[in-house]
Amino acid sequence: LCRPPLCLPMARRALKRPAGDGRWIPKESEEELSFEAFQQSWLPLPETDLDYYFSSYARLGIHEDMLKDEVRTGSYMEAIDSSQALFAGKTVLDVGSGTGILCLFAAQAGAAKVIGIERSDVAQKAAKIAEENGFGDVISYIQGKVEEVELPVEKVDIIISEWMGYFLMFESMLDCVLFARDKWLRPGGQMFPDHARLYMAGIEDADYKEEKLGFWRHVRGFDLSPVAELAIGEPLSDIVDAATMVTESQCILQMDLREVTCAELDFSAPFALKVLRQDFVHALVVWFDVRFDASESGTVLSTSPGMPDTHWKQTVLYLTEPLVVFENDVIVGRIGVRKNGFNPRDLDVKLAYQLQGLRPQEERTQGFRIR
Repeated sequence: LCRPPLCLPMARRALKRPAGDGRWIPKESEEELSFEAFQQSWLPLPETDLDYYFSSYARLGIHEDMLKDEVRTGSYMEAIDSSQALFAGKTVLDVGSGTGILCLFAAQAGAAKVIGIERSDVAQKAAKIAEENGFGDVISYIQGKVEEVELPVEKVDIIISEWMGYFLMFESMLDCVLFARDKWLRPGGQMFPDHARLYMAGIEDADYKEEKLGFWRHVRGFDLSPVAELAIGEPLSDIVDAATMVTESQCILQMDLREVTCAELDFSAPFALKVLRQDFVHALVVWFDVRFDASESGTVLSTSPGMPDTHWKQTVLYLTEPLVVFENDVIVGRIGVRKNGFNPRDLDVKLAYQLQGLRPQEERTQGFRIR
């Protein structure tokens, strides 16, 4: 086939179907639309938000992924629906309400008034959703940042929020929830969820580590291994097979969301992971759960390996060198987590660890950035 050279621009021609032989023949456009004229005819688009974090939540794909997460959405529905006696007649606040599914759950459970705070433009759609589902007189939305808005009430009885990020704390949305709690939750009010815990364990992950990091040693005949030094500092979000866990798990953080302060969200914790079998430890895996102790169902939303998958998956921190471990050895150390100084929605993680046991290894220290 003969094709025109790529450097020659071709005008698109309109096609007209004649009334005779049924063949398509080209018809030259009477007037070509200039690029300048075309630019003047854009359809209306949402304004760009300078805060990318909030504007990203105007993308419906994010909300679709969260709504399709059966563990996430089902846990909130179970916790709220089982607690109709608690919600009946109450004023409820949803921080970061998104499309408003938690507001709908609260209204369906009998809340007298439900207020959603949502920074992104999806708040406008959420209001229409409430109206079309028969809760327009119960649910209302305020578009804005939680630190800047005012509520139509002085206090609320219950705060609901799905604030968790990767590694539990990524994106720092919990800070907003705690701000709302301190400003608007009445004494004795309830938080849904009300407790959160972060866990860690050692895993064998030779194949995937080689795929992720070894790749850089052989790229089209070139050695790009210096990039692997950067890659190992970027934790991986992935589904971890429970069978790869070589150590016992340990809780490294637990929070009572009715009492924890923003200052306590940066933390440091010691750990001691007991080895269960002879193997290699290539990485540490971190996951979380949140509990709804105030609910009648006592629902627990878990992202643990071996539990049904969630969109949060688990977070994998690869070690620079694998540990050769034997049953009853112990990996001891300390993990520190803090908000990044330049972008507080990112997390900086510092890991110090050493192996104690049959073949002990000296302490090593690594740094990671979750972003």
